[in-house]
Amino acid sequence: MHLPPYNKVVAINKIIKAEDLVKRYGELTAVDGVSFHVTEGEIFGFLGPNGAGKTTTMKMIQCVSPKTSGKLEVFGMDVSAHEREIKKYMGVVPQENNLDPDFTVYENLRNYSRYFDIPREEAEKRIEELLVFVQLLEKKNVMTESLSGGMKRRLVLARALLNNPRLIMLDEPTVGLDPQARHLIWDKLQSLKKRGVTIVLTTHYLDEAEKLCDRLVVMDSRKILVDGEPRQIIKDNIGTGVVEVDNHPEIVECLQKNEASYEVMGDIIIIYTNDPMHITEQLSMECAMDKITTRKATLEDVFLKLTGRKLRE
Repeated sequence: MHLPPYNKVVAINKIIKAEDLVKRYGELTAVDGVSFHVTEGEIFGFLGPNGAGKTTTMKMIQCVSPKTSGKLEVFGMDVSAHEREIKKYMGVVPQENNLDPDFTVYENLRNYSRYFDIPREEAEKRIEELLVFVQLLEKKNVMTESLSGGMKRRLVLARALLNNPRLIMLDEPTVGLDPQARHLIWDKLQSLKKRGVTIVLTTHYLDEAEKLCDRLVVMDSRKILVDGEPRQIIKDNIGTGVVEVDNHPEIVECLQKNEASYEVMGDIIIIYTNDPMHITEQLSMECAMDKITTRKATLEDVFLKLTGRKLRE
Protein backbone atom coordinates (compact mmCIF):
# COMPACT_ATOMS: atom_id res chain seq x y z
CA MET A 1 0.00 0.00 0.00
CA HIS A 2 1.34 3.42 -0.95
CA LEU A 3 1.18 6.58 1.08
CA PRO A 4 -0.81 9.43 -0.47
CA PRO A 5 1.29 11.97 -2.38
CA TYR A 6 2.60 14.86 -0.31
CA ASN A 7 1.04 18.31 -0.61
CA LYS A 8 2.20 20.45 -3.49
CA VAL A 9 3.05 24.09 -2.99
CA VAL A 10 5.07 26.39 -5.21
CA ALA A 11 8.10 24.47 -6.49
CA ILE A 12 11.20 25.68 -4.63
CA ASN A 13 14.61 24.08 -5.00
CA LYS A 14 15.83 25.32 -1.62
CA ILE A 15 13.27 24.25 0.97
CA ILE A 16 15.22 25.98 3.77
CA LYS A 17 17.56 28.93 3.39
CA ALA A 18 19.41 30.58 6.28
CA GLU A 19 21.81 33.53 6.09
CA ASP A 20 23.70 34.90 9.11
CA LEU A 21 21.07 33.38 11.40
CA VAL A 22 21.38 34.43 15.06
CA LYS A 23 19.47 33.41 18.17
CA ARG A 24 20.04 35.02 21.56
CA TYR A 25 18.45 34.42 24.95
CA GLY A 26 19.28 37.59 26.82
CA GLU A 27 23.08 37.70 27.05
CA LEU A 28 23.44 34.11 25.84
CA THR A 29 24.06 33.53 22.14
CA ALA A 30 22.71 30.10 21.19
CA VAL A 31 23.25 30.35 17.42
CA ASP A 32 25.89 32.72 16.10
CA GLY A 33 25.55 33.77 12.46
CA VAL A 34 25.07 30.43 10.68
CA SER A 35 24.31 30.11 6.97
CA PHE A 36 23.10 26.97 5.21
CA HIS A 37 20.46 25.68 2.84
CA VAL A 38 18.47 22.47 2.46
CA THR A 39 17.57 21.31 -1.04
CA GLU A 40 14.19 19.76 -1.82
CA GLY A 41 14.14 15.98 -1.63
CA GLU A 42 17.36 15.47 0.33
CA ILE A 43 18.14 14.22 3.82
CA PHE A 44 20.06 16.92 5.68
CA GLY A 45 21.70 16.51 9.07
CA PHE A 46 22.76 18.74 11.95
CA LEU A 47 25.61 17.22 13.97
CA GLY A 48 27.40 18.57 17.00
CA PRO A 49 28.02 18.08 20.73
CA ASN A 50 25.54 19.19 23.37
CA GLY A 51 25.16 22.96 23.39
CA ALA A 52 26.37 23.38 19.80
CA GLY A 53 23.15 25.08 18.67
CA LYS A 54 21.53 22.25 16.70
CA THR A 55 18.21 22.05 18.54
CA THR A 56 17.88 25.83 18.68
CA THR A 57 18.35 26.00 14.91
CA MET A 58 15.74 23.26 14.45
CA LYS A 59 13.26 25.17 16.63
CA MET A 60 13.69 28.32 14.55
CA ILE A 61 13.01 26.33 11.38
CA GLN A 62 9.90 24.87 13.04
CA CYS A 63 8.65 28.41 13.84
CA VAL A 64 8.48 27.70 17.58
CA SER A 65 11.43 29.91 18.54
CA PRO A 66 11.73 33.32 16.85
CA LYS A 67 15.08 34.27 15.33
CA THR A 68 16.96 37.25 16.77
CA SER A 69 18.45 38.39 13.48
CA GLY A 70 19.50 37.18 10.06
CA LYS A 71 17.41 35.57 7.35
CA LEU A 72 15.51 32.28 7.55
CA GLU A 73 13.07 31.13 4.89
CA VAL A 74 11.16 27.85 4.69
CA PHE A 75 9.28 27.08 1.44
CA GLY A 76 10.39 30.54 0.31
CA MET A 77 8.51 32.18 3.20
CA ASP A 78 9.94 34.19 6.10
CA VAL A 79 9.54 32.23 9.33
CA SER A 80 8.69 35.45 11.19
CA ALA A 81 5.69 36.26 9.02
CA HIS A 82 4.30 32.93 7.78
CA GLU A 83 4.34 30.54 10.74
CA ARG A 84 0.93 28.96 10.05
CA GLU A 85 1.55 28.50 6.33
CA ILE A 86 4.95 26.87 6.98
CA LYS A 87 3.64 24.54 9.69
CA LYS A 88 0.87 23.40 7.35
CA TYR A 89 3.44 21.64 5.16
CA MET A 90 5.73 20.43 7.95
CA GLY A 91 5.83 17.30 10.11
CA VAL A 92 7.78 17.18 13.39
CA VAL A 93 9.24 14.22 15.31
CA PRO A 94 10.46 15.57 18.68
CA GLN A 95 13.26 14.00 20.67
CA GLU A 96 10.87 12.83 23.39
CA ASN A 97 7.84 10.68 22.61
CA ASN A 98 4.88 12.90 23.50
CA LEU A 99 1.98 10.57 22.76
CA ASP A 100 -1.23 10.78 24.77
CA PRO A 101 -1.17 7.82 27.20
CA ASP A 102 -4.96 7.91 27.65
CA PHE A 103 -5.62 7.04 24.00
CA THR A 104 -5.06 4.06 21.76
CA VAL A 105 -2.74 4.10 18.77
CA TYR A 106 -5.63 4.92 16.46
CA GLU A 107 -7.07 7.59 18.77
CA ASN A 108 -3.71 9.37 19.01
CA LEU A 109 -3.63 9.72 15.24
CA ARG A 110 -7.32 10.57 14.87
CA ASN A 111 -7.17 13.35 17.44
CA TYR A 112 -4.01 14.79 15.89
CA SER A 113 -5.64 14.88 12.45
CA ARG A 114 -8.17 17.38 13.78
CA TYR A 115 -5.44 20.01 14.19
CA PHE A 116 -5.21 20.06 10.40
CA ASP A 117 -8.96 19.94 9.79
CA ILE A 118 -8.62 16.69 7.87
CA PRO A 119 -12.14 15.32 7.11
CA ARG A 120 -12.96 12.18 9.08
CA GLU A 121 -13.17 9.87 6.06
CA GLU A 122 -9.87 11.13 4.68
CA ALA A 123 -8.25 10.94 8.13
CA GLU A 124 -9.29 7.30 8.56
CA LYS A 125 -7.84 6.45 5.17
CA ARG A 126 -4.53 8.14 5.96
CA ILE A 127 -4.34 6.54 9.41
CA GLU A 128 -4.86 3.07 7.94
CA GLU A 129 -2.15 3.62 5.32
CA LEU A 130 0.28 5.12 7.82
CA LEU A 131 -0.17 2.29 10.30
CA VAL A 132 0.66 -0.14 7.51
CA PHE A 133 3.65 2.01 6.56
CA VAL A 134 5.14 1.94 10.10
CA GLN A 135 4.06 -1.66 10.68
CA LEU A 136 1.66 -0.91 13.55
CA LEU A 137 -1.69 -1.88 12.04
CA GLU A 138 -2.09 -4.84 14.41
CA LYS A 139 -1.59 -2.42 17.35
CA LYS A 140 -4.34 -0.09 16.17
CA ASN A 141 -6.51 -0.50 19.29
CA VAL A 142 -3.70 -0.88 21.83
CA MET A 143 -3.08 1.82 24.44
CA THR A 144 0.16 3.65 23.68
CA GLU A 145 1.58 2.98 27.15
CA SER A 146 1.68 -0.72 26.24
CA LEU A 147 3.91 -0.14 23.21
CA SER A 148 7.65 -0.76 23.17
CA GLY A 149 10.03 2.16 22.70
CA GLY A 150 10.51 1.33 19.04
CA MET A 151 6.76 1.13 18.44
CA LYS A 152 6.21 4.50 20.11
CA ARG A 153 8.90 6.04 17.90
CA ARG A 154 7.25 4.65 14.78
CA LEU A 155 3.87 5.97 15.94
CA VAL A 156 5.35 9.45 16.45
CA LEU A 157 6.69 9.24 12.90
CA ALA A 158 3.27 8.20 11.59
CA ARG A 159 1.69 11.13 13.43
CA ALA A 160 4.18 13.53 11.80
CA LEU A 161 3.09 12.25 8.37
CA LEU A 162 -0.66 12.71 8.85
CA ASN A 163 -0.76 16.09 7.12
CA ASN A 164 1.23 14.80 4.11
CA PRO A 165 4.18 17.09 4.94
CA ARG A 166 6.62 18.31 2.37
CA LEU A 167 9.29 18.71 5.06
CA ILE A 168 9.89 16.48 8.10
CA MET A 169 11.98 17.61 11.08
CA LEU A 170 13.38 14.85 13.28
CA ASP A 171 15.24 15.43 16.55
CA GLU A 172 17.21 12.29 17.51
CA PRO A 173 14.77 9.98 15.66
CA THR A 174 16.31 6.68 16.84
CA VAL A 175 17.59 7.59 20.31
CA GLY A 176 17.40 4.64 22.70
CA LEU A 177 16.23 2.13 20.09
CA ASP A 178 17.62 -1.35 19.52
CA PRO A 179 19.38 -2.09 16.20
CA GLN A 180 16.31 -3.68 14.60
CA ALA A 181 14.09 -0.68 15.41
CA ARG A 182 16.77 1.75 14.23
CA HIS A 183 17.08 0.01 10.87
CA LEU A 184 13.31 -0.01 10.43
CA ILE A 185 13.19 3.76 11.02
CA TRP A 186 16.05 4.19 8.53
CA ASP A 187 14.13 2.21 5.92
CA LYS A 188 11.04 4.37 6.43
CA LEU A 189 13.03 7.59 6.09
CA GLN A 190 14.62 6.35 2.88
CA SER A 191 11.14 5.49 1.56
CA LEU A 192 9.94 9.01 2.32
CA LYS A 193 12.95 10.48 0.53
CA LYS A 194 12.09 8.45 -2.57
CA ARG A 195 8.64 10.07 -2.51
CA GLY A 196 10.28 13.49 -2.65
CA VAL A 197 9.87 14.42 1.00
CA THR A 198 12.66 16.59 2.41
CA ILE A 199 14.05 15.39 5.75
CA VAL A 200 16.08 17.35 8.31
CA LEU A 201 17.43 15.55 11.35
CA THR A 202 19.75 15.80 14.32
CA THR A 203 21.51 12.74 15.67
CA HIS A 204 24.35 11.73 17.95
CA TYR A 205 24.72 8.45 16.05
CA LEU A 206 27.46 9.25 13.56
CA ASP A 207 26.94 6.01 11.62
CA GLU A 208 23.29 7.02 11.22
CA ALA A 209 24.24 10.40 9.78
CA GLU A 210 26.81 8.87 7.46
CA LYS A 211 24.29 6.32 6.18
CA LEU A 212 21.25 8.57 5.78
CA CYS A 213 22.39 12.12 5.05
CA ASP A 214 22.98 13.45 1.55
CA ARG A 215 24.51 16.54 3.15
CA LEU A 216 25.15 17.70 6.69
CA VAL A 217 26.74 20.37 8.84
CA VAL A 218 28.87 19.92 11.95
CA MET A 219 28.20 22.60 14.55
CA ASP A 220 30.15 23.57 17.65
CA SER A 221 30.22 26.65 19.86
CA ARG A 222 27.07 27.92 18.11
CA LYS A 223 28.72 28.02 14.67
CA ILE A 224 28.97 25.75 11.62
CA LEU A 225 32.43 24.22 11.32
CA VAL A 226 32.01 22.25 8.07
CA ASP A 227 29.25 21.38 5.63
CA GLY A 228 28.89 19.11 2.63
CA GLU A 229 28.42 15.48 1.66
CA PRO A 230 29.54 13.02 4.38
CA ARG A 231 32.21 11.24 2.32
CA GLN A 232 33.64 14.52 1.04
CA ILE A 233 33.75 15.96 4.57
CA ILE A 234 35.65 12.87 5.71
CA LYS A 235 38.09 13.06 2.81
CA ASP A 236 38.71 16.79 3.23
CA ASN A 237 39.24 16.69 7.00
CA ILE A 238 40.68 13.25 7.69
CA GLY A 239 41.55 11.41 4.52
CA THR A 240 40.19 8.09 3.38
CA GLY A 241 41.93 5.92 5.97
CA VAL A 242 43.01 5.74 9.61
CA VAL A 243 45.98 3.87 11.04
CA GLU A 244 46.05 3.17 14.79
CA VAL A 245 49.22 2.28 16.72
CA ASP A 246 50.26 2.09 20.38
CA ASN A 247 51.45 5.33 21.95
CA HIS A 248 55.22 5.19 22.56
CA PRO A 249 57.70 8.13 22.56
CA GLU A 250 59.83 6.55 19.85
CA ILE A 251 56.78 6.13 17.61
CA VAL A 252 55.81 9.79 18.10
CA GLU A 253 59.35 10.78 17.17
CA CYS A 254 59.17 8.61 14.08
CA LEU A 255 55.85 10.12 13.02
CA GLN A 256 57.16 13.65 13.50
CA LYS A 257 60.22 12.79 11.40
CA ASN A 258 57.92 11.60 8.60
CA GLU A 259 55.62 14.64 9.02
CA ALA A 260 52.60 12.37 9.45
CA SER A 261 49.20 13.78 10.40
CA TYR A 262 48.32 12.16 13.70
CA GLU A 263 46.50 12.61 17.00
CA VAL A 264 47.32 11.13 20.40
CA MET A 265 44.36 9.65 22.24
CA GLY A 266 45.47 8.14 25.52
CA ASP A 267 47.34 4.91 24.80
CA ILE A 268 46.57 5.07 21.08
CA ILE A 269 47.99 7.19 18.27
CA ILE A 270 45.60 7.83 15.37
CA ILE A 271 47.17 8.60 11.99
CA TYR A 272 45.07 10.17 9.23
CA THR A 273 45.98 9.34 5.64
CA ASN A 274 44.71 8.89 2.10
CA ASP A 275 47.11 5.98 1.62
CA PRO A 276 46.91 3.72 4.71
CA MET A 277 48.75 0.87 2.99
CA HIS A 278 51.78 3.05 2.23
CA ILE A 279 51.80 4.53 5.74
CA THR A 280 51.56 1.06 7.28
CA GLU A 281 54.50 -0.25 5.26
CA GLN A 282 56.56 2.86 5.96
CA LEU A 283 55.92 2.80 9.69
CA SER A 284 56.58 -0.94 9.89
CA MET A 285 60.01 -0.48 8.32
CA GLU A 286 61.08 2.77 9.97
CA CYS A 287 59.35 2.77 13.36
CA ALA A 288 59.63 -0.89 14.40
CA MET A 289 55.97 -1.24 15.36
CA ASP A 290 54.55 -4.65 16.20
CA LYS A 291 50.84 -3.81 16.23
CA ILE A 292 49.19 -1.71 13.53
CA THR A 293 45.45 -1.40 12.85
CA THR A 294 44.22 0.01 9.56
CA ARG A 295 40.60 0.98 8.94
CA LYS A 296 38.37 3.18 6.84
CA ALA A 297 37.97 6.77 8.04
CA THR A 298 34.51 7.61 9.38
CA LEU A 299 32.38 10.62 10.17
CA GLU A 300 33.05 9.96 13.85
CA ASP A 301 36.75 10.59 13.25
CA VAL A 302 35.91 13.97 11.71
CA PHE A 303 33.47 14.81 14.50
CA LEU A 304 36.00 14.10 17.25
CA LYS A 305 38.81 15.89 15.43
CA LEU A 306 36.73 19.03 14.91
CA THR A 307 34.85 19.19 18.21
CA GLY A 308 37.37 17.52 20.53
CA ARG A 309 37.05 14.54 22.85
CA LYS A 310 36.05 16.38 26.01
CA LEU A 311 32.71 15.27 27.45
CA ARG A 312 29.92 17.86 27.06
CA GLU A 313 27.05 18.09 29.54
